[in-house]
Amino acid sequence: MLLGTWNLENLYRPGSPYGPKDKSAYEAKLAALASVIAALDPALLGVQEVGDPDALRDLTDLLDGDWHTALSSHPDGRGIRVGFLARAEPAVVADTAALPAQLDPVQTDDSGATATAAGRGFLAVTVPTPAGPLTAAVAHLKSKLLGYPGGRFAPRDEGERARYGAYALFRRAAEATALRALADELLDGRGETRDVVVLGDLNDEVQAATTQILLGPPGSEIGTAGYDRADRGDAVRLWDTAPRIPAEQRYSRVDSGRRELIDHLLLSHRLVHRLTAAGTGLPGAAAPPDLPSVGADPAVRPGAPGSDHAPVWARFED
Repeated sequence: MLLGTWNLENLYRPGSPYGPKDKSAYEAKLAALASVIAALDPALLGVQEVGDPDALRDLTDLLDGDWHTALSSHPDGRGIRVGFLARAEPAVVADTAALPAQLDPVQTDDSGATATAAGRGFLAVTVPTPAGPLTAAVAHLKSKLLGYPGGRFAPRDEGERARYGAYALFRRAAEATALRALADELLDGRGETRDVVVLGDLNDEVQAATTQILLGPPGSEIGTAGYDRADRGDAVRLWDTAPRIPAEQRYSRVDSGRRELIDHLLLSHRLVHRLTAAGTGLPGAAAPPDLPSVGADPAVRPGAPGSDHAPVWARFED
């Protein structure tokens, strides 16, 4: 059984300001995405940046066999949302953008405007597998990409850059806290007996504070002496598959020439102990993922074929 997550990068039909400009470019994008998904052959694939639900249907129409989809009803301001492609019909168990009630609204810009919900919703589904039910939650946390008043992507000065970097971090931390709250509900203190995966574009690397929020109590990470030792944290802890990804493939995006792993699969105790392999790009590929380097202006790649992210995947014993 293979599970994966992939940011599809601006999946819109032609006509949107964010997607392909014409039918030819759209078909090239869909074909590039479909070829990768077919090669992955996942039982369940979490997806991000679905801007048009019809475009996701166009994509699945290019795939062999029967596919089912589920999409969050909480898109962001430009219409992108998270979802799933699955071989078995997914049952939605949660679709929410709510932040924990205990958190104050989060400042988002110099005007003092605040956010009271996640920018994009979190979607959780359950699907049947040979090993029993699998529950998965997909997310797309606030990007490190900084936007400034007036639609600018460059700051007026370094003070503005620092402030807007802080605002983005505030939002991503709040969203990570909300996603962790959802994970707590899905685990229900029974991670040793439940297959739960939290996956998606977390927009930060393994050791980032926002990623670490999602893992729960520290200890027993893959590759440490405590991994095979049971402890009280096993019931609620999540394990990042990153250490099982070969070092030369341990990136899912290239930002200004720097490789970074910002897309993750986080596993419950029962699931992580059936993990047999993990990677980015395509299983069995001899070379690391071939990705374009992106910069501070997202308008450079509207409608480009494929995606600026590599899929991240994990394989399990049934």
